[in-house]
Amino acid sequence: MNEKFELLIDRVGQLLTRIESILPQPLSAPDWNASIAWRYRKRSSGHGALEPVRSVAAIRLDDLQEIEPQKEKIQRNTAQFVAGQPANNVLLTGARGTGKSSLIKACLNEYADRGLRLIEVDKADLVDLPDIIDVVAQRPEKFMVFCDDLSFEEGEAGYKALKSILDGSVSAASPNVLIYATSNRRHLLPEYMKENLSYTHTEDGEVHPGEVVEEKISLSERFGLWVSFYPFTQDEYLVITGQWLSSFGVAQAAIDAARAEALVWALERGSRSGRVAYQFARDYAGRHPK
Repeated sequence: MNEKFELLIDRVGQLLTRIESILPQPLSAPDWNASIAWRYRKRSSGHGALEPVRSVAAIRLDDLQEIEPQKEKIQRNTAQFVAGQPANNVLLTGARGTGKSSLIKACLNEYADRGLRLIEVDKADLVDLPDIIDVVAQRPEKFMVFCDDLSFEEGEAGYKALKSILDGSVSAASPNVLIYATSNRRHLLPEYMKENLSYTHTEDGEVHPGEVVEEKISLSERFGLWVSFYPFTQDEYLVITGQWLSSFGVAQAAIDAARAEALVWALERGSRSGRVAYQFARDYAGRHPK
């Protein structure tokens, strides 16, 4: 009898262990000395974890050319944040490959020695943003929560979670956390022609958007700072290409000689973006080693 009872207890213990392994667990703090940047990752079991980024991109602010107005705004806001002064959540929007994400990474490297840290969160995991903020709220560091290439489709859970964190939560925002997001969409949700029909006009000509349009604009408006990026001209593209070639140790004479080839490279890709310039520079420097 005792043997059967012990066997039953053992099986119950195994069952409880399995159940506990699949139940959601509170988010635990990582080793904050392991890195200056972390990624929030969700396992198939539903457990989330902050994983250190072992090799952080070494990009610096001086590496980014032809975006001086945007750089000045982001750097000023970040400096205020790190100094403990009032600062805004930031939405960087515009053409692809123009340096939106790179600018955020460069700011991290610029201010990391003053306590700035970064946590990258995919849009699908934004529903867990309150848990992440709870983990870092009492830390002395300043945290940028980085959401790259942010856009939502109708009904996505992350949309309302982010909206609540930015401005609508009953709890006050943590003073050591800001949201830095990039997007190709200014209003973060798809817009349709039929929605223009919901606009109304008063007798004096004042325009009032409909409820659907208001909802789509409302999330973007919760970011205190909007920074827009625009496609580069040919001359700007060549300046950026030259800067990246120089960073790879290519001599000035070779940089001048590579201009025509850089333009063909951009033409083949249908874009004169900073990303395309960087990709050309890597290819050219690799084919013409010092």
